[in-house]
Amino acid sequence: MLDGPRLAPLSGGPAKKLVVLLHGVGADGHDLIDIGKHWAPLFPDAYFVAPDAPDPSDWGMGRQWFRLSVRDAHEYWQGASAAAPKLDEFLDAELQRLGLTDADLALVGFSQGTMMALQVGPRRPREMAGIVAYSGRIAGVERLKAETKSRPPILLVHGALDEVIPVAALQETEKALRDAGFAVASIERPALGHSIDEAGLAAGAAFLKRIFATADV
Repeated sequence: MLDGPRLAPLSGGPAKKLVVLLHGVGADGHDLIDIGKHWAPLFPDAYFVAPDAPDPSDWGMGRQWFRLSVRDAHEYWQGASAAAPKLDEFLDAELQRLGLTDADLALVGFSQGTMMALQVGPRRPREMAGIVAYSGRIAGVERLKAETKSRPPILLVHGALDEVIPVAALQETEKALRDAGFAVASIERPALGHSIDEAGLAAGAAFLKRIFATADV
């Protein structure tokens, strides 16, 4: 079972929402839990967890959700689909432990973590609250529409100068999601590389505020 750093609700009471932060290649949960620390005051009833990916990174440091050897579309699909059951198992266990449902769940991914969020989220039978996807892309674009089981709202944020995953992936991913019937918002950050800036963090927080408020209705 996956595990990683956690932040209990600042309210001191039971969790009402679950935010799962998914890191990229060569990092681990400690790299993304800082986003939870940044957002926690805005969501005092939320539980944040940043699971470590299942495998040691080929880069010699950190972890990875799947291997990236040649970086082509087929490899992305194979890797993300193979890793998805482990993430699904983790999400199910966390929701059960906290007494929550998918409607209370948001996924936040960065880079390869975004690939995992966009792989798992649409294929869960019960719709989650939403997905924030930083600096990533969708794996298996051509398979998305046929395999979609639920359509959570999605926010895509990408740096215009991303040197790892070119910003063209933002348009490709947005089009694939819209064609499959998803409600998608996208933000291209000028002069930003493969990273998350303050404006991106603020946009992610505003998106979570909106989707969690909608889920409460």
